[in-house]
Amino acid sequence: MTQSADRGHIPVMAERVVELLGPALSRDQAVYLDATLGLGGHAARVLERHPRARLIGLDRDPAALARARRRLAPFADRIALVEAVYDELPQVLADLDVPTVDAVLFDLGLSSLQIDDLERGFAYATDAPLDMRMSGPGAGATAADLVNQASPVELARIIRRHGQERFADRIAAAIVKARAQAPFERSAALVEVIAAAIPAAARHSGGHPAKRTFQALRIAVNQEDESLAAALPAGLAALGLGGRIVVLSYHSGEDRLVKRTLAAASRDQVPPGLVEVPEAHRARFQLLTSRAERPTAAELADNPRSASARLRAATRIKEVAP
Repeated sequence: MTQSADRGHIPVMAERVVELLGPALSRDQAVYLDATLGLGGHAARVLERHPRARLIGLDRDPAALARARRRLAPFADRIALVEAVYDELPQVLADLDVPTVDAVLFDLGLSSLQIDDLERGFAYATDAPLDMRMSGPGAGATAADLVNQASPVELARIIRRHGQERFADRIAAAIVKARAQAPFERSAALVEVIAAAIPAAARHSGGHPAKRTFQALRIAVNQEDESLAAALPAGLAALGLGGRIVVLSYHSGEDRLVKRTLAAASRDQVPPGLVEVPEAHRARFQLLTSRAERPTAAELADNPRSASARLRAATRIKEVAP
């Protein structure tokens, strides 16, 4: 993607994100933590709308950081960009000597850069090397390593858990059988095996037959569930009083984890039936969204990639008891 294409990138539900985070960013030197910076689309909107706010932007992908830095060049004196996975945010904030922030955004899933860079192997519709590493080359095991080395049981577990694929056992068995003849190196060969493993009657419903398996492999390769389970509580803990968090997720597994985490933080921490809740155990957060919000029809028309987005948000209403 060229720099001009980066600037044309449409961040998902951007106006709603800015609206929800806005009340926390109106004061001088407010700090906005974008834990998944990507191409910097949301960050640019926030910095334009809040000229006194500062940005701390995290991304595990050095290519994304380089492009975001170019896009955010007009705000260079107000930004600090760091190559890091979002579960490393406590250490990033400590290194920057930032004890609390005023707003946090997690925009989960793939960035446009990763989707559009065919050599990264994320797209099941185009033949490419089976990579799928969000951090780029040289950053751990690839999707090819996973499909060529995992046991049938482990493969089926990954595909079922992360892809919610009802034919996970059949797909895993087919992968193991095929790799015995030749190891998988490219996506087209894997797509062919996956499609053949799914019954013909189910092949033409629910989207591309490889969609769920590719999603599952991407999540496993990048340990997304484990990182998110640590990052969400860390993001909440980083917020000062009145601070706000917005999370955009793109599949039901992510959304369930986000929903549980925000709901737990927004409940009083006492046994059921207790008549009076001690102050120290009252909820520290309040939900800003009663349920997951979805893109509007107008946004879907402008940005079809936003179709699976689910947005949830909360605000800190109480400091942690000393």
